[in-house]
Amino acid sequence: MEIKIKTVKSTQLKNMIIKRLYFDKAMSCAELSELFDKSIPSIAKAVNELIDEGFVIEQGYAPSSGGRRPLMYAINASAMYILAIAMDQLSTRIQLVNLLNQPVADFMMFELKLLNNDNALGQLTKNINKYIFESGINKEKIAGIGIGMPGFINPTEGVNYTYLDAGDKSLTQHIFDETGLPTYIDNDSSLIALAEQKFGIAKSQKEVMVINLGWGIGLGMIVNGELFRGRNGFAGEFSHIPLSEDGALCECGKRGCLETEASMLVVTKRAIEGIEEGRVTSLKQVNEGPSKQMGDAVMEAANNGDQFAIELFSEAGYKIGKALAILIHIMNPQAIVLSGRGAKVGKILFAPIQQALHRYCIPRLSGGTKLLISELGFDAELIGASVLVMENFDKEVKTQAVSA
Repeated sequence: MEIKIKTVKSTQLKNMIIKRLYFDKAMSCAELSELFDKSIPSIAKAVNELIDEGFVIEQGYAPSSGGRRPLMYAINASAMYILAIAMDQLSTRIQLVNLLNQPVADFMMFELKLLNNDNALGQLTKNINKYIFESGINKEKIAGIGIGMPGFINPTEGVNYTYLDAGDKSLTQHIFDETGLPTYIDNDSSLIALAEQKFGIAKSQKEVMVINLGWGIGLGMIVNGELFRGRNGFAGEFSHIPLSEDGALCECGKRGCLETEASMLVVTKRAIEGIEEGRVTSLKQVNEGPSKQMGDAVMEAANNGDQFAIELFSEAGYKIGKALAILIHIMNPQAIVLSGRGAKVGKILFAPIQQALHRYCIPRLSGGTKLLISELGFDAELIGASVLVMENFDKEVKTQAVSA
């Protein structure tokens, strides 16, 4: 029994080291010792075992600071892989990455409408298994599946209350049963915030609001250095801030929500309406109704100087700025990051957002908040899905890891 307990503790320590090196790239035994409050000999023993097992490599010596230079250790990027999945209301992306978040297999993207689609979960698991098979990667080398998705999600229970009903099972348990891989889910906007804090423009900042500009308008909140979820895990429903009394009816059942006034879905619908009305524009309708192709076309047109497309994003940006003024008054963040799919037109949105902030926000508050445009952009959700798996890597796994 004593040997078993020691083995479990040793495994947990090694998993903690793997997780920390994933986030911090390279560390010395002394740094790891201080971080985990473990003796240097016990850390050195665990690191040497990880080297033998192929998880850790020597990175060379740290720059001299006057004393003996410590030997640095880094993660072996190809020791294992992560299956990252990013979902929105209309399509799903799958990417297998290594421990440096670099792709190791071809990217898959397929149409998957979530609303009123009873077959969505079956289509998702079918494509996951197809992707893994076609990648040629042994499942034993995959640490787990991380999935970002829209909806009201309880990541601890592994349930999405809006989409992908798994019946009497949790969603994560269902996907685990179908794939054989530990699965973790979280709201797409929360994962984008994690990605920006761990590897993006908001790296290491303590108070950051990350806006997910997609088909909806999501919010991930970093408060005191941690992802803030609220009492039930549903914090950050930024898209349902009411902007008007008599606006369009939202899916939530209310009128005038930000999502119905300024989301990518609304911009795309208005672009289609403008084309049908004969507005002067380089845009041509790609197909019937809003779609990924049409959304991408409107952003590309705006970035290429199309005045109609710029007008659409300027109107949306001003309304987003009005909602951000409310957010700044409540949260007083260090920074607000424009991320997600819509970061591609971040420079166009920037000016009207600032204009609205000047009009609606107290200068003493808005003056202390930086407005930043993501460098991760559309990849942020995939990176966040990888982060989700590694955030859970050092936790105890029983039948299926669902804690987030």
